[in-house]
Amino acid sequence: MSQPPSQQTPQGGFGAPQDPPQGGAPGQGGPQSPPPPAQPPQMPQPPTGPPAAQPGYGYPQAGPGDQQPPGPYSQPGPYGQQQSGPYSQPGPYGQQQPGPYNQPGPYGQQQPGPYNQPGPYGQQPGPYGGGYPPQQFPGPPTAPPGGAGGGGRNPFKGKPGVIVAAAVAGALVIGGGIWFAVGGDDSGDKPNVSKSGDAEPTGSPSVDQGDGSGDGREATDDLNAGRKDGEARIEWLQTNDVDLPRNGADVYGPWFAGDTVVKAMYRQVVGYSAADGKKKWTLSLPAEICAAPVASTATGKLVIGVKNGTTEKADCNQLQLVDLTTGKGGWKKEIPETGAFDLLSDITIAISGDTVTAARTGAVNAFRMSDGKELFGKLPGNCQPYALTGGAKLIAAESCTSGGNQIQELDPTTGRAKWTYKLAADWDTDKIYSINPLVVSLKNDEKDTWSIVALNANGTPRSQIQGGNDKFAPNCGGSFIVFGQNLEGCVGVAADANTFYMATAPDSGSTSRTNEIVAFSLDTGKSTWRAKAPEGRTMTPLRMEGGNVLVYLDATYDTGGEVATVAPTGGAPTTLLRHPASTAQIENSFYSPKYAYVDGRFYVMSGRVSASNDEEELKTKTMMAFGK
Repeated sequence: MSQPPSQQTPQGGFGAPQDPPQGGAPGQGGPQSPPPPAQPPQMPQPPTGPPAAQPGYGYPQAGPGDQQPPGPYSQPGPYGQQQSGPYSQPGPYGQQQPGPYNQPGPYGQQQPGPYNQPGPYGQQPGPYGGGYPPQQFPGPPTAPPGGAGGGGRNPFKGKPGVIVAAAVAGALVIGGGIWFAVGGDDSGDKPNVSKSGDAEPTGSPSVDQGDGSGDGREATDDLNAGRKDGEARIEWLQTNDVDLPRNGADVYGPWFAGDTVVKAMYRQVVGYSAADGKKKWTLSLPAEICAAPVASTATGKLVIGVKNGTTEKADCNQLQLVDLTTGKGGWKKEIPETGAFDLLSDITIAISGDTVTAARTGAVNAFRMSDGKELFGKLPGNCQPYALTGGAKLIAAESCTSGGNQIQELDPTTGRAKWTYKLAADWDTDKIYSINPLVVSLKNDEKDTWSIVALNANGTPRSQIQGGNDKFAPNCGGSFIVFGQNLEGCVGVAADANTFYMATAPDSGSTSRTNEIVAFSLDTGKSTWRAKAPEGRTMTPLRMEGGNVLVYLDATYDTGGEVATVAPTGGAPTTLLRHPASTAQIENSFYSPKYAYVDGRFYVMSGRVSASNDEEELKTKTMMAFGK
């Protein structure tokens, strides 16, 4: 049994991920073994917080494998690709943009205007798409820092890996992507947030009864016309009905409250009927939505981030409470600026109990969900959170001015630390794969390494995942947390009390694209079994479901996707929903897809809406629902 990672710098775990193969989701390699423990906890130290060597509590720095940007202040994309213009950043999947802040359309088309972002299917060099550094201890696979990537190494062997381009909703929903674009048409109904308490009930002209082209089809020619016995029904398909700025907009959610499914985009939050996709309510906002949590409260309350203006210089510093059941807005708060280097352009939001936190590089503010009262801000000491998780526990990834970053569990009401796990120099917390049990992805940009460690409930080391020669494919929807990516919400991974499950990346040299799910003991870090996907399909863990691993088998050109479960002991997947082959091409064409399985329905939602012109924009598919 390998030694768990220590608080010393890990010696490399999973290798840096490689660019995703053409036409496939990016992946990553397996974690490598950590150095022997130095002191408790003895797990290999995770990478330090956001890159130090910069003002505040550390701006993210380019990893060892990242190319040096030619322009001043340029930073590598979420997956390590270099941008050419000053302050320019790569699109969600690392595609290079020609102009600063330019982003391509949803399918990778280049937009002529500034601030355009590349499509979610672009190749990425980063850890979650081919840019993560290799790791030297039996750590976790080099999952991309937060997004899907291309063929990657084995984090365990220092080889890049590939990541699956999909996000899960419900219990495991991917947070919003990096928000670079600002501006657009200021016309239309834009009531002030403080007056947005009343929702606007509307019909549902965006529900497409046709084949996904966006123009609708006759009732006699519906999507279920080609459905065969045993295949799920297409309950509804929506297309975009919002006039967006030319660079498009990220889509946040989905979230669920009773029979309502909710998504947020641009300047509105919309609730739809889960049964037929018709709009139940619309909440309009005065400016663009710029941040959102992975999950809402159990009572259907949500807090989103809204910009404080419509210019490119606007900050993401307005918090707005939303009731997902009624569509009404509640309290609104402005996040106070903390110091000269407080970057309010990119924040991450997390909800834990009756606490909502807004974190960014070097600062965090916590508010009470029920009334918006501030609970705590800057914490004592020289370490400050730059991202937190929500749900059952409030876990903070912290950057320290003295070096040696750390992870803490905080009391949601006071911000007091319950325990501290110190990281070795140059190691940083990348993502949280599971909160309970706690499984953490770590990275070291200086050595271009990546690792996965499991911690006990008290923050002491439990094990380090030993990925061997496999390439793995976690998908976390983005890379640098400090650029607005949530700390949690990854798919391609799942965990129960004793086991961690992770999908391998399809072999980039194979045409079959078949992959496997590998189970690891959380007590030893060693693999215990492998379950292979059907030939020609890839299988992605979404979360746990009734003691089994809930997985999605991707749609191919002529085969519909499937929702299935894999037993905790392994074996072939058991199908829950088999999607129609007749709509496979529609299912497989969503841009930067997010997936959710809730109450027997499976949802596919586009992660971003963008097109080359207004006509195409209104034909863009945004959400599709399958049911029995």
